[in-house]
Amino acid sequence: MAWTRIADANQLQDEEVVPITLGSAQLALFRSAGEFHLTDNVCTHQYALLSDGYVEDGCVECPLHQARFDLRSGAALCAPATQPIRVYPVRVEGDDVLADV
Repeated sequence: MAWTRIADANQLQDEEVVPITLGSAQLALFRSAGEFHLTDNVCTHQYALLSDGYVEDGCVECPLHQARFDLRSGAALCAPATQPIRVYPVRVEGDDVLADV
């Protein structure tokens, strides 16, 4: 796939998230500890938007049942989620955040 501009790097402060829609894909762009991460925006436990969740220390907590996911690997870190979320390659060029989705 090709790299696509998805956001301005200055749009997000640390520990913030924004929802991103690319075609039919619902994604979430996170900034944590100065790094950008792009994941699916829907919790794997039940339908809840992770962009409505709490971001801290490289993880996101689902707003519905408090499942936590690692933003780098997508791993489910605690119950009730057992399945990981999908993560996508992301890079910054100048002020542009690019994703390979």
